[in-house]
Amino acid sequence: MTATPLPASSMGPALVIGATGYIGRFVAEACLESGRATYILVRPGSASPARAATVDALRAKGAIVVEGSVNDKDLVERKLREEAIEVVISVMGGAQILDQLNLLEAIKAVGSIKRFLPSEFGHDIDKADPVEPGQSFYKEKRKVRRAIEAAGIPYTYICCNSIAGWPYHDNTHPSEIAPPLDRFQIYGDGNVKAFFVAGSDIGKFTIKAAYDSRTLNKIVHFRPACNCLSLNEMASLWESKIGRTLPRVTLTEKDLLAMAKENRIPASIVAALTHDIFINGCQVNFSMDGCKDVEITCLYPDISFRTIDECFNDYAADLPLKQGNEITSPNSMVDRVSITPTGA
Repeated sequence: MTATPLPASSMGPALVIGATGYIGRFVAEACLESGRATYILVRPGSASPARAATVDALRAKGAIVVEGSVNDKDLVERKLREEAIEVVISVMGGAQILDQLNLLEAIKAVGSIKRFLPSEFGHDIDKADPVEPGQSFYKEKRKVRRAIEAAGIPYTYICCNSIAGWPYHDNTHPSEIAPPLDRFQIYGDGNVKAFFVAGSDIGKFTIKAAYDSRTLNKIVHFRPACNCLSLNEMASLWESKIGRTLPRVTLTEKDLLAMAKENRIPASIVAALTHDIFINGCQVNFSMDGCKDVEITCLYPDISFRTIDECFNDYAADLPLKQGNEITSPNSMVDRVSITPTGA
């Protein structure tokens, strides 16, 4: 199947699947802000209050809500045709990765989708090599990639690396928990660097790449030099914001591998990926392939990324104060938000 490439000025409609997730809502909001008609596919029936609030907020901003399941090929195919969807963006969670194979069947049947962005939003899965159960998770993502390529569906793979915030090793979303106020968890020697990208930037640059002819059948890497930091550098930066020095507790390679081996899903997947990032250096230990890889700052050199310094300023500003301006933690090290991993 070969679709007509997107023209440089395309404003065609997009369908976002997984818009109620953390990254998904940034992608949907960025699509809306770009002025394009934005459809979001959401499962019908009872929803958590947080999910329902996200749907309502996106609807208020202009999103067109389609109730249904990605596994309902007839529904998805009909909506793709009726609404003349040009771009399909999947931001589905880890447990639903292989459900994208059903989505591909609908895309193939329609034959007019000009770009598909599967649920990647982490590392380059063909270059990274995590231990189990992260390896099995990546094998599922690779299976989707190979199916896309075999079908000749025009694609863009988004590898945005890590989300800005303190990188907790378990199933905790760093974006929704402030950096620690009692102690740092340092992985390995704390000197391996990684790239950290704010959620709003993930959304903004994803939409730009989705409609850019230069990213057709390419892997788009988010590697902003301003946000390439080690954990030791991150810790020192946070200490400068809160005006105190915190103890550092080391989680060794052996510790992370033991957590991964416990095979508690999704926590063990995140531990395996944490090992790959901060022990193996999977975000920085490879060179770009000029034929397949493009770097986002090379595509848009005049558009800046939010820095970790700016993100940490926001976290610090939101911290409650005790008498005498002493900062107190709104959340302990064990009071955390459970997530489903999507990539990194």
